[in-house]
Amino acid sequence: MRPSSSRRGAAAAVAALAAALLLAACGSGSSADGDAGAVEAPEGPDGASREFTTDFSRHSVPLEEFTSGGPPKDGIPAIDDPRFVSVNEADSFLDPGEPVAVLEVGGEVHAYPIQILVWHEIANDMIAGQPVAVTYCPLCNSTVAFSREVDDRVLDFGTTGRLRNSDLVMYDRQTESWWQQLTAEAVVGELTGSKLEVLPSQILSWKEVQRVHPDAEVLSRDTGVSRDYGATPYAGYEDPDSQPFLLEGRADDRLPPKERVTAIQAADGSAVVYPFSRLARDAPINDRLGGRPVVVLFDREVKSALDDTSLAASDEVGAAAVFERTLDGRELSFEAAEEPGAARDRETGSTWDTTGRAVSGQLEGERLRQIPSDDQFWFALAAFIEDVDIRVGS
Repeated sequence: MRPSSSRRGAAAAVAALAAALLLAACGSGSSADGDAGAVEAPEGPDGASREFTTDFSRHSVPLEEFTSGGPPKDGIPAIDDPRFVSVNEADSFLDPGEPVAVLEVGGEVHAYPIQILVWHEIANDMIAGQPVAVTYCPLCNSTVAFSREVDDRVLDFGTTGRLRNSDLVMYDRQTESWWQQLTAEAVVGELTGSKLEVLPSQILSWKEVQRVHPDAEVLSRDTGVSRDYGATPYAGYEDPDSQPFLLEGRADDRLPPKERVTAIQAADGSAVVYPFSRLARDAPINDRLGGRPVVVLFDREVKSALDDTSLAASDEVGAAAVFERTLDGRELSFEAAEEPGAARDRETGSTWDTTGRAVSGQLEGERLRQIPSDDQFWFALAAFIEDVDIRVGS
């Protein structure tokens, strides 16, 4: 299903991964819903009318843009009853550099190892009484957290088995509307046009989670299905110049297709992106978004989930986060500090970590407000948003 870094071996890698995921889907007991002999409704894309009760007459994008990724509906099983372990327990199966998605709501912190999400793509959860979903699309390398409440209705999400521009297409089990992960919008079905509230989340290395959130609850490997957690079926997909899988048309060539970027999407549909190649050189970056002073922080020591078969053996690729740099009405400016990923504000000399916390100096204990952003492959963002400001620096 996913191509490897070698163009010559891409077809074989795609076939092998499709077979592996289909086998895993069969092993978990998942299958297409509905009567296999039913006549397909003409408005349902890619045989979807045999699996879904979705109202395919309602859609905001052309139905022909959806493509099967290989597994059927729920063939990649979402986590619906997440179990959690302590940081100490999770340390037995996580490498210090492994990427972990972190979401904090109401003072409670849940951590979701990407080694688990890479096999499930969606975790339906509750944090501090708020229904949330944490999602990871390996093909786009995009991790997005949402509130699951829409118009006073709580939704549960599963995987459609379809892709659009190589991005995860989810569905909600209440109306079977289809949702685009990267844009947080319902694009097919009863809820077409509805938007999910994106919540500020962050990718951290496991060692940073241990340091910053020692009391976090960590998603357990006890998911109810058997998967090779700690390994990835997407090994080799990291190559920045390789062709994205099932991307319609040519990738936007302003950056390499799989250049990692951190992206901030605006309410008007535009976006600002910072390429990792710049962040690795220049971070922290002081900037303004719509007149609002911001800082982009970058931790170089976070490993890839799409490189080596083993996440623990993968290369470091980094992770970024964006924060307001105004604190109590005072605008701060940042420069690199000695510690990896750390920054120092020029106004007080306080040192800040990549979670936006002051860890020493006059402002120790203070915290910057995080702005929702997403680390992802460039091709994915460019496929959905035309108005993109690439901040490449001087």
